[in-house]
Amino acid sequence: MEQPAGPGEAPMAAIAKFVTPPVKPVSLDEIDIRLLTALQEDSRRSQRAVAREVGLSAPAIGDRIARLERLGVIQAYTIRIGWAEAGHPMVAHLSLSVAAGADLSAIIDGLREIPELIAAHVVTGQWDVLARFRLADQLALQNLLLAKIWQIPGIQRVETNLELVVANGAIPLHGLAATESHK
Repeated sequence: MEQPAGPGEAPMAAIAKFVTPPVKPVSLDEIDIRLLTALQEDSRRSQRAVAREVGLSAPAIGDRIARLERLGVIQAYTIRIGWAEAGHPMVAHLSLSVAAGADLSAIIDGLREIPELIAAHVVTGQWDVLARFRLADQLALQNLLLAKIWQIPGIQRVETNLELVVANGAIPLHGLAATESHK
């Protein structure tokens, strides 16, 4: 565990280890966008089926997919889990306030050790960290707060919100085509 920031050290400096360096955006054409849209809808479909939808040959689609993977645009092929069916229907959103001078890096490390963590975001505004957790029930929430969250040194205040409904929107890919800001 890292030491808290000492005199003259910036308390937020320790979170630099979590920051992803900026990358140069890749130039995408309309075919790339149509390809990504098709894969986003169903990443398990065959290259032949995607080729028919996009209007290219299967080998051309394979080449484009390989290029997009190599450039980091396509980073993973994944599944969507039915969390309620898997016995973990509850999502808790925790807004965390960190005590002045606390080691934010150590707090993030502590959160990352909690298996129920979906994501933790260091943010600006009233709160310092917003974290989401996937839980089975009220008892799991109680255990999360009492045995895990409140045991992390430096967490000063916690506000808990339970997710009632998720209104997912499609991630718009049409805006990814090359623009002046990406050139």
